[in-house]
Amino acid sequence: MAVYTEVSDDELSAFLADYDVGALLSYKGIAEGVENTNYLLHTEKGPLFLTLYEKRVARHDLPFFLGLMEHLARAGLTPTPVRDRRGRLLRELAGKPAALVAFLEGVWLRRPQPRHCAALGRTMAELHLAGQSYPQRRDNALGLAGWRPLYLRFRSRADEIMPGLSGIIERELAELEASWPRDLPQGVVHADLFPDNVFFLGDRLSGLIDFYFACNDALSYDLAITLNAWCFEADHAFNLTKGHALLAGYQSVRALTPAESAALPLLARGAALRFLLTRAYDWLHTSREALVKPKDPSEFVRRLAFHRSVRAASAYGL
Repeated sequence: MAVYTEVSDDELSAFLADYDVGALLSYKGIAEGVENTNYLLHTEKGPLFLTLYEKRVARHDLPFFLGLMEHLARAGLTPTPVRDRRGRLLRELAGKPAALVAFLEGVWLRRPQPRHCAALGRTMAELHLAGQSYPQRRDNALGLAGWRPLYLRFRSRADEIMPGLSGIIERELAELEASWPRDLPQGVVHADLFPDNVFFLGDRLSGLIDFYFACNDALSYDLAITLNAWCFEADHAFNLTKGHALLAGYQSVRALTPAESAALPLLARGAALRFLLTRAYDWLHTSREALVKPKDPSEFVRRLAFHRSVRAASAYGL
Protein backbone atom coordinates (compact mmCIF):
# COMPACT_ATOMS: atom_id res chain seq x y z
CA MET A 1 0.00 0.00 0.00
CA ALA A 2 1.30 3.43 -0.93
CA VAL A 3 0.81 4.96 2.50
CA TYR A 4 4.13 6.43 3.53
CA THR A 5 2.77 8.68 6.30
CA GLU A 6 0.35 7.36 8.90
CA VAL A 7 -2.30 9.81 10.12
CA SER A 8 -4.07 9.36 13.46
CA ASP A 9 -7.81 9.81 14.03
CA ASP A 10 -7.20 12.90 16.15
CA GLU A 11 -4.86 14.51 13.61
CA LEU A 12 -7.32 13.96 10.79
CA SER A 13 -10.33 15.21 12.74
CA ALA A 14 -8.45 18.39 13.71
CA PHE A 15 -7.40 18.90 10.09
CA LEU A 16 -10.97 18.52 8.81
CA ALA A 17 -12.36 20.91 11.41
CA ASP A 18 -11.20 23.79 9.19
CA TYR A 19 -13.31 22.54 6.26
CA ASP A 20 -17.02 22.66 5.68
CA VAL A 21 -17.31 18.90 5.13
CA GLY A 22 -19.04 17.74 8.29
CA ALA A 23 -17.80 15.06 10.65
CA LEU A 24 -15.40 12.31 9.62
CA LEU A 25 -17.19 8.96 9.38
CA SER A 26 -14.33 6.71 8.23
CA TYR A 27 -11.10 6.69 6.28
CA LYS A 28 -8.66 4.22 4.76
CA GLY A 29 -5.32 4.26 2.98
CA ILE A 30 -5.31 3.82 -0.79
CA ALA A 31 -2.98 1.32 -2.45
CA GLU A 32 -2.96 3.26 -5.74
CA GLY A 33 -0.28 5.84 -6.30
CA VAL A 34 3.50 5.85 -6.26
CA GLU A 35 4.66 9.31 -5.26
CA ASN A 36 2.39 10.35 -2.37
CA THR A 37 0.29 9.10 0.52
CA ASN A 38 -3.42 8.91 -0.28
CA TYR A 39 -6.51 8.34 1.86
CA LEU A 40 -10.16 7.96 0.97
CA LEU A 41 -12.29 9.83 3.50
CA HIS A 42 -16.00 9.46 4.14
CA THR A 43 -17.54 12.55 5.71
CA GLU A 44 -21.07 13.69 6.46
CA LYS A 45 -21.05 15.64 3.18
CA GLY A 46 -19.69 12.81 1.07
CA PRO A 47 -16.41 11.15 0.05
CA LEU A 48 -13.17 13.07 -0.36
CA PHE A 49 -9.64 12.23 -1.42
CA LEU A 50 -6.77 13.32 0.86
CA THR A 51 -3.20 13.52 -0.42
CA LEU A 52 -0.09 14.02 1.70
CA TYR A 53 2.81 15.09 -0.51
CA GLU A 54 6.00 13.16 0.05
CA LYS A 55 9.58 14.11 -0.74
CA ARG A 56 9.47 13.65 -4.51
CA VAL A 57 6.99 16.49 -4.97
CA ALA A 58 8.59 19.90 -4.36
CA ARG A 59 6.51 21.97 -1.98
CA HIS A 60 7.05 25.16 -3.99
CA ASP A 61 5.38 23.52 -7.00
CA LEU A 62 2.18 22.58 -5.17
CA PRO A 63 0.37 25.93 -5.67
CA PHE A 64 0.84 25.50 -9.44
CA PHE A 65 -0.54 21.95 -9.40
CA LEU A 66 -3.51 22.65 -7.15
CA GLY A 67 -4.36 25.93 -8.87
CA LEU A 68 -4.26 24.16 -12.23
CA MET A 69 -6.61 21.44 -11.02
CA GLU A 70 -9.04 24.06 -9.75
CA HIS A 71 -8.80 25.89 -13.08
CA LEU A 72 -9.42 22.72 -15.11
CA ALA A 73 -12.22 21.58 -12.80
CA ARG A 74 -14.24 24.56 -14.01
CA ALA A 75 -14.07 22.97 -17.47
CA GLY A 76 -15.21 19.63 -16.07
CA LEU A 77 -11.85 17.93 -16.65
CA THR A 78 -10.64 17.18 -13.12
CA PRO A 79 -11.97 16.70 -9.60
CA THR A 80 -12.07 19.96 -7.66
CA PRO A 81 -9.55 20.74 -4.89
CA VAL A 82 -11.39 21.72 -1.71
CA ARG A 83 -10.63 25.05 -0.04
CA ASP A 84 -10.84 25.37 3.72
CA ARG A 85 -12.84 28.09 5.46
CA ARG A 86 -9.91 30.50 5.02
CA GLY A 87 -9.69 29.83 1.29
CA ARG A 88 -6.57 27.67 1.44
CA LEU A 89 -5.99 24.80 -0.99
CA LEU A 90 -2.75 23.66 0.65
CA ARG A 91 -2.44 22.77 4.33
CA GLU A 92 -0.15 20.66 6.51
CA LEU A 93 -0.97 17.33 8.14
CA ALA A 94 1.35 14.98 10.05
CA GLY A 95 4.26 17.20 9.10
CA LYS A 96 3.56 16.97 5.36
CA PRO A 97 1.90 19.32 2.87
CA ALA A 98 -1.65 18.09 2.33
CA ALA A 99 -4.73 18.82 0.24
CA LEU A 100 -8.31 17.63 -0.06
CA VAL A 101 -9.87 16.92 -3.45
CA ALA A 102 -13.43 16.02 -4.33
CA PHE A 103 -13.90 12.31 -4.92
CA LEU A 104 -13.90 11.32 -8.60
CA GLU A 105 -16.28 8.55 -9.61
CA GLY A 106 -14.85 6.00 -12.02
CA VAL A 107 -12.05 3.51 -12.51
CA TRP A 108 -8.91 3.38 -14.59
CA LEU A 109 -8.80 0.82 -17.38
CA ARG A 110 -6.27 -2.01 -17.44
CA ARG A 111 -7.12 -2.80 -21.09
CA PRO A 112 -8.25 0.39 -22.83
CA GLN A 113 -9.90 0.03 -26.22
CA PRO A 114 -9.80 2.38 -29.24
CA ARG A 115 -13.03 4.10 -28.13
CA HIS A 116 -11.36 4.96 -24.81
CA CYS A 117 -8.33 6.31 -26.67
CA ALA A 118 -10.63 8.52 -28.75
CA ALA A 119 -12.29 9.87 -25.60
CA LEU A 120 -8.89 10.58 -24.08
CA GLY A 121 -7.74 12.39 -27.23
CA ARG A 122 -10.75 14.71 -27.08
CA THR A 123 -10.21 15.38 -23.37
CA MET A 124 -6.50 16.07 -23.85
CA ALA A 125 -7.30 18.69 -26.47
CA GLU A 126 -9.87 20.25 -24.14
CA LEU A 127 -7.21 20.34 -21.40
CA HIS A 128 -4.73 22.05 -23.74
CA LEU A 129 -7.27 24.66 -24.76
CA ALA A 130 -8.47 25.30 -21.19
CA GLY A 131 -4.87 25.57 -19.99
CA GLN A 132 -4.20 28.51 -22.30
CA SER A 133 -5.94 30.81 -19.82
CA TYR A 134 -4.14 29.47 -16.73
CA PRO A 135 -1.93 32.33 -15.50
CA GLN A 136 0.74 30.41 -13.58
CA ARG A 137 3.77 28.86 -15.27
CA ARG A 138 6.04 25.94 -14.44
CA ASP A 139 9.01 24.80 -16.53
CA ASN A 140 9.29 21.10 -17.32
CA ALA A 141 11.92 19.74 -14.93
CA LEU A 142 11.90 16.47 -16.90
CA GLY A 143 12.13 18.08 -20.33
CA LEU A 144 15.05 17.89 -22.74
CA ALA A 145 17.37 19.95 -20.51
CA GLY A 146 16.83 17.56 -17.61
CA TRP A 147 17.48 14.27 -19.40
CA ARG A 148 21.28 14.30 -19.55
CA PRO A 149 21.78 15.39 -15.91
CA LEU A 150 19.42 12.58 -14.84
CA TYR A 151 21.30 10.05 -16.98
CA LEU A 152 24.66 11.12 -15.52
CA ARG A 153 23.35 10.16 -12.07
CA PHE A 154 23.27 6.47 -13.07
CA ARG A 155 25.44 6.25 -16.22
CA SER A 156 28.07 4.05 -14.56
CA ARG A 157 25.42 1.45 -13.68
CA ALA A 158 23.15 1.64 -16.73
CA ASP A 159 24.40 -1.62 -18.22
CA GLU A 160 23.39 -3.46 -15.03
CA ILE A 161 19.80 -3.06 -16.25
CA MET A 162 20.55 -4.48 -19.70
CA PRO A 163 23.78 -4.83 -21.68
CA GLY A 164 24.37 -1.91 -24.00
CA LEU A 165 21.81 0.39 -22.38
CA SER A 166 24.34 3.16 -21.83
CA GLY A 167 25.13 3.22 -25.55
CA ILE A 168 21.44 3.36 -26.48
CA ILE A 169 20.83 6.27 -24.13
CA GLU A 170 23.93 8.23 -25.14
CA ARG A 171 23.15 7.92 -28.85
CA GLU A 172 19.55 8.99 -28.32
CA LEU A 173 20.48 11.92 -26.11
CA ALA A 174 22.97 13.23 -28.66
CA GLU A 175 20.50 12.98 -31.54
CA LEU A 176 17.58 14.53 -29.65
CA GLU A 177 19.67 17.38 -28.26
CA ALA A 178 20.78 18.20 -31.82
CA SER A 179 17.32 18.07 -33.43
CA TRP A 180 14.66 18.73 -30.76
CA PRO A 181 11.95 21.09 -32.12
CA ARG A 182 11.75 24.40 -30.25
CA ASP A 183 9.05 26.38 -32.08
CA LEU A 184 5.93 24.25 -31.54
CA PRO A 185 2.72 25.58 -29.91
CA GLN A 186 3.19 25.70 -26.15
CA GLY A 187 0.91 25.57 -23.13
CA VAL A 188 0.02 23.63 -20.01
CA VAL A 189 0.50 19.86 -20.40
CA HIS A 190 -0.28 16.99 -18.05
CA ALA A 191 2.97 15.15 -18.95
CA ASP A 192 1.99 11.86 -17.29
CA LEU A 193 -1.30 10.70 -18.82
CA PHE A 194 -0.90 6.98 -18.29
CA PRO A 195 -4.07 4.87 -17.98
CA ASP A 196 -4.05 4.99 -14.17
CA ASN A 197 -4.46 8.78 -14.33
CA VAL A 198 -7.61 8.66 -16.47
CA PHE A 199 -10.95 7.58 -14.96
CA PHE A 200 -13.90 6.17 -16.85
CA LEU A 201 -17.51 5.41 -16.01
CA GLY A 202 -18.27 2.81 -18.62
CA ASP A 203 -17.15 4.36 -21.90
CA ARG A 204 -17.46 7.93 -20.58
CA LEU A 205 -14.27 9.61 -19.44
CA SER A 206 -15.12 11.03 -16.01
CA GLY A 207 -11.92 12.95 -15.28
CA LEU A 208 -8.13 13.23 -15.14
CA ILE A 209 -6.04 12.98 -11.98
CA ASP A 210 -2.44 13.25 -10.76
CA PHE A 211 -1.20 16.55 -12.17
CA TYR A 212 2.10 16.45 -10.28
CA PHE A 213 4.24 16.45 -13.43
CA ALA A 214 2.13 19.15 -15.14
CA CYS A 215 4.11 22.01 -16.63
CA ASN A 216 4.45 24.27 -19.65
CA ASP A 217 5.80 22.54 -22.73
CA ALA A 218 4.95 21.73 -26.35
CA LEU A 219 1.33 20.60 -26.54
CA SER A 220 2.19 17.89 -29.05
CA TYR A 221 4.84 16.51 -26.67
CA ASP A 222 1.98 15.71 -24.29
CA LEU A 223 0.31 13.85 -27.14
CA ALA A 224 3.54 11.93 -27.80
CA ILE A 225 3.70 10.87 -24.14
CA THR A 226 0.15 9.57 -24.38
CA LEU A 227 0.86 7.59 -27.56
CA ASN A 228 3.61 5.84 -25.59
CA ALA A 229 1.34 5.25 -22.62
CA TRP A 230 -1.83 4.03 -24.36
CA CYS A 231 -1.02 2.57 -27.76
CA PHE A 232 1.45 -0.26 -27.12
CA GLU A 233 0.26 -3.79 -26.38
CA ALA A 234 1.62 -6.36 -23.94
CA ASP A 235 3.83 -7.81 -26.68
CA HIS A 236 5.30 -4.30 -27.19
CA ALA A 237 3.72 -3.86 -30.63
CA PHE A 238 2.27 -0.48 -31.50
CA ASN A 239 -1.51 -0.61 -31.98
CA LEU A 240 -2.24 1.54 -35.01
CA THR A 241 -5.99 1.46 -34.41
CA LYS A 242 -5.55 2.94 -30.95
CA GLY A 243 -3.10 5.51 -32.25
CA HIS A 244 -5.53 6.60 -34.95
CA ALA A 245 -8.38 6.83 -32.42
CA LEU A 246 -6.31 8.92 -30.00
CA LEU A 247 -5.10 11.34 -32.67
CA ALA A 248 -8.49 11.62 -34.39
CA GLY A 249 -10.16 12.31 -31.06
CA TYR A 250 -7.60 15.02 -30.31
CA GLN A 251 -7.94 16.66 -33.72
CA SER A 252 -11.73 16.69 -33.46
CA VAL A 253 -11.20 19.40 -30.82
CA ARG A 254 -7.81 20.94 -31.68
CA ALA A 255 -6.16 20.45 -35.06
CA LEU A 256 -2.41 19.82 -35.06
CA THR A 257 -0.30 22.26 -37.05
CA PRO A 258 1.83 20.86 -39.92
CA ALA A 259 4.94 21.41 -37.78
CA GLU A 260 3.42 19.43 -34.89
CA SER A 261 2.51 16.54 -37.18
CA ALA A 262 5.98 16.47 -38.73
CA ALA A 263 7.65 16.51 -35.29
CA LEU A 264 5.55 13.72 -33.79
CA PRO A 265 8.04 10.86 -34.41
CA LEU A 266 10.85 12.86 -32.79
CA LEU A 267 8.62 13.88 -29.88
CA ALA A 268 7.59 10.25 -29.37
CA ARG A 269 11.26 9.27 -29.16
CA GLY A 270 11.82 11.96 -26.56
CA ALA A 271 8.81 10.83 -24.54
CA ALA A 272 10.03 7.22 -24.60
CA LEU A 273 13.51 8.32 -23.50
CA ARG A 274 12.10 10.45 -20.67
CA PHE A 275 10.31 7.44 -19.13
CA LEU A 276 13.23 5.12 -19.83
CA LEU A 277 15.50 7.46 -17.87
CA THR A 278 13.22 7.93 -14.86
CA ARG A 279 12.42 4.21 -14.67
CA ALA A 280 16.10 3.27 -15.01
CA TYR A 281 17.04 5.65 -12.21
CA ASP A 282 14.31 4.27 -9.95
CA TRP A 283 15.23 0.68 -10.85
CA LEU A 284 18.76 1.23 -9.62
CA HIS A 285 18.01 3.43 -6.60
CA THR A 286 14.82 2.03 -5.07
CA SER A 287 15.26 -0.39 -2.18
CA ARG A 288 13.87 -3.87 -2.85
CA GLU A 289 12.07 -3.54 0.49
CA ALA A 290 10.27 -0.38 -0.63
CA LEU A 291 6.48 -0.22 -0.51
CA VAL A 292 6.23 0.37 -4.26
CA LYS A 293 8.08 -1.85 -6.72
CA PRO A 294 9.96 0.11 -9.40
CA LYS A 295 8.71 -0.33 -12.97
CA ASP A 296 10.78 -2.18 -15.54
CA PRO A 297 12.54 0.34 -17.83
CA SER A 298 13.13 -2.21 -20.61
CA GLU A 299 9.67 -1.77 -22.14
CA PHE A 300 10.62 1.78 -23.06
CA VAL A 301 13.77 0.53 -24.76
CA ARG A 302 11.45 -1.42 -27.07
CA ARG A 303 9.15 1.56 -27.60
CA LEU A 304 12.11 3.76 -28.36
CA ALA A 305 13.29 1.27 -30.98
CA PHE A 306 9.87 1.43 -32.65
CA HIS A 307 9.85 5.23 -32.73
CA ARG A 308 13.33 5.28 -34.27
CA SER A 309 11.92 3.25 -37.18
CA VAL A 310 9.11 5.75 -37.82
CA ARG A 311 9.56 8.21 -40.68
CA ALA A 312 6.20 10.01 -40.63
CA ALA A 313 3.28 10.59 -38.27
CA SER A 314 1.13 8.33 -40.48
CA ALA A 315 2.80 5.41 -38.66
CA TYR A 316 0.85 6.51 -35.57
CA GLY A 317 -2.44 6.70 -37.43
CA LEU A 318 -2.46 10.41 -38.23
